[in-house]
Amino acid sequence: MKLAGRLDQIEPFYVMECAKTAAELAQTALCDPAQGGRRMIFLNIGEPDGVATAAVQAAAQACIAAGRTQYTPATGLPPLREALSRWYRQTQGLAIAPERIVITAGASAALQLICLALFERGDQVLMPDPCYPCNRHFVAAADAEAVLLACGPEQRFQLDAEQVRSAWNAQTRGVLLASPSNPTGTSIDPGVMGEIVNEVRARGGVCIVDEIYQGLSYDDRFGRSALALGDDVISVNSFSKYFGMTGWRLGWLVLPETLVPAVEKLAQNLFICPSSVAQHAALACFEPASIDEYERRRAEFLARRDLVVPALNAMGLSVPVLPDGAFYAWADCSAFRGGSWALAFELMQRAQVALTPGRDFGRASAERFLRLSFASSREDLQEALARLADVLPELRA
Repeated sequence: MKLAGRLDQIEPFYVMECAKTAAELAQTALCDPAQGGRRMIFLNIGEPDGVATAAVQAAAQACIAAGRTQYTPATGLPPLREALSRWYRQTQGLAIAPERIVITAGASAALQLICLALFERGDQVLMPDPCYPCNRHFVAAADAEAVLLACGPEQRFQLDAEQVRSAWNAQTRGVLLASPSNPTGTSIDPGVMGEIVNEVRARGGVCIVDEIYQGLSYDDRFGRSALALGDDVISVNSFSKYFGMTGWRLGWLVLPETLVPAVEKLAQNLFICPSSVAQHAALACFEPASIDEYERRRAEFLARRDLVVPALNAMGLSVPVLPDGAFYAWADCSAFRGGSWALAFELMQRAQVALTPGRDFGRASAERFLRLSFASSREDLQEALARLADVLPELRA
């Protein structure tokens, strides 16, 4: 059977390949006396350890009990769009009309919809290297080309306006950014974001910003949505990270009003609508008790960051830029032998700690960096750090 050529542009998701190996090794580590029967500690997957709040779970159960499981509008339940509009006003001071908000089947569907609406064969989209791999693969799935621009620690691993200006050509259609970013946990400086938006706007391009970790921002300086820079900025967001609804597959887009009909037409044909149960349940995300719980979790993630980053620095896995959001540490492993891919597998085997090598996130520094997710409990993090400190001295380059 002949496969579509676009698949050649989409690499395997190596995070998941590593996760499979870690799961297999976990079984042997549990039973191997030489390893002391230690369980595997998984710091490789970016999933918060908090689930949907009690109010959200109760709302889902009530929705099912009442039989409110029919299709919703393709753009989402009007009350949920209105709730998000109020949330932007309360948390960001932004007047975002509900009509500009489109509810989607997760941020993945949001990215697919916006890429299909805006990009086609021959188009190029500028992105930072490192970046979340699926974002560039959504561009490839629209038959466009993701152009990765190397971004170092001196620029917070994020694009700047000069790079956009230098890389822009006749095929460039826009930029796809993430702030805070996976894998680095770093945000784009607000001044730099403004300069990028102005550069893109001056060239008639589009500026798409993945803001799915914005609720997990730890620094007020970086906690502002790029939507504040104008109605032409497109924001991708999700109920997965801050709201703890990963498996519910619910996200949203904030669009220029003129773009909503095009995205709606695609959504009608590709998805019909997001999960009706998830949408009804998500209304409870904005109840005071739920918000209190999300803010407690955000404070806990900050405490975990402040536990993990100094410990990594002390053992030689230096984190050159302090993550200001999300729950990732992007650690330089160049002081150790074998590069990030080999080192990650050696740490699985010798320390029973699963980390993510840099291969997924770009080419510029793939072998130099590992990603550690501090979405696990503090107890697990402390145990993992102790194991790493024991093993790493033997693995110096």
